[in-house]
Amino acid sequence: MKQLTLAKFGGTSVADHQAIMRCSKIIQADNNIRIVCVSAQSGVTNKLVALSKADLSTSQRQVLLQEIKTTEYQILTELGKPASLQSELDALLADLEHLVSGLDSQPSMQIKDELQAFGERMSSLLVAAIFQSQGIDAVNFDIRTVLKTDDHYGRAEPQIDQIKTLAETQLLPLIQNKVVVTQGFIGSDQNGLTTTLGRGGSDYSAALIAEACAADVLQIWTDVSGIYTTDPRLTQDAKPIAELSFDEAAEMATFGAKILHPATLIPAIRQGTAVFVGNSRAPQEGGTWIRKKVTNKPAYRAIALRREQVLVTLKSPGMLHASGFLARVFAILAEHKISVDLITTSEISVALTIDNPANSTQQGIAPVVLQKLAEFCEVSVEEGLSLIAVIGNHLKDDSNAGGNVFAELKNCKVRMICQGASQHNVCLLTAGDQAEALVAHLHSALIE
Repeated sequence: MKQLTLAKFGGTSVADHQAIMRCSKIIQADNNIRIVCVSAQSGVTNKLVALSKADLSTSQRQVLLQEIKTTEYQILTELGKPASLQSELDALLADLEHLVSGLDSQPSMQIKDELQAFGERMSSLLVAAIFQSQGIDAVNFDIRTVLKTDDHYGRAEPQIDQIKTLAETQLLPLIQNKVVVTQGFIGSDQNGLTTTLGRGGSDYSAALIAEACAADVLQIWTDVSGIYTTDPRLTQDAKPIAELSFDEAAEMATFGAKILHPATLIPAIRQGTAVFVGNSRAPQEGGTWIRKKVTNKPAYRAIALRREQVLVTLKSPGMLHASGFLARVFAILAEHKISVDLITTSEISVALTIDNPANSTQQGIAPVVLQKLAEFCEVSVEEGLSLIAVIGNHLKDDSNAGGNVFAELKNCKVRMICQGASQHNVCLLTAGDQAEALVAHLHSALIE
């Protein structure tokens, strides 16, 4: 092992027996891969989220449970139904069914986390078994013993120092002789209760583990051959990007490029871990490398789109020539752990955007937050918006670069524009129904 590599496989990469077999070939081709982090099988997490909804009938829950069982047992069947593995999978599914049968009308966030964790737990069990069937000396490892978090269920914060200490004592000794297969997305708090890092958190947890183990490379395997100049579904002219700087990739992840979870690069930057994004269905096609330094830094690198944005506008005449208004606003947002993406201000108002992703167990902005804000200002909320980010380099310093973006907006209805805080992006907020056309137009004008 010349360098330590951690490979993370997403839901589509472990969707069925055939997909996991492809993953095993990637592991066999690279002796440096000693840790494998997996997501739940594709679609399973969505079903687990649906199981926790209050308006489901008993029969609807049974249908969802059966669909999950069918996915997992199909993989088991194609593996040959080894008795010990079937016993372990049966036990996990029985625990899941028992948890679901005891759900009340409003399950707690902790129970929702425990429920959703079953997807990754079953996935790692099956992946490790298939690796073993292919001659890989693999072991299934419960990452909850290492990846410690706080108790903010649904979007838990990792305890970095504790994770590193536990990884050194419990995880690193195993990789000397075995390939460790473990779970993304999940952890545990100081009381041992299961937590999750939020939807899409598998990449983030993989990066945290890579950091704790001082890995040289983090591979993220998905179903596309790297990161593209924009979502290929939006324009056929989207092109793969051979390399990105950490700064560019962080902007893309933050503003909608679904290949990376927004927090993934933070541990990689701290540790200096190179990140590779590739296609598990076609590893020979290569992918995108993300590094601290790159050889080419164009003005326009990519265009990202993030849907389901909420615009909150706060207006108060008392804000004029007064101090402390923004501090009061952000104190309330911080109390409820709400992250703001864009912000603009005028003499008597402030507008800010909040992400409201589909299938999230948390609301973008809860009624209690709006109520607290309304105590000292007029509040208006607009939903169904989309955020478009033009990603590149020197956008703050190069007037032509920024000006070219604005020149392409003359026939577009833009709700908000933000530029200047970063030299790597210009951000626009627009109506959701015109966002895709605007992305295609900007891609054609700026990148092609």
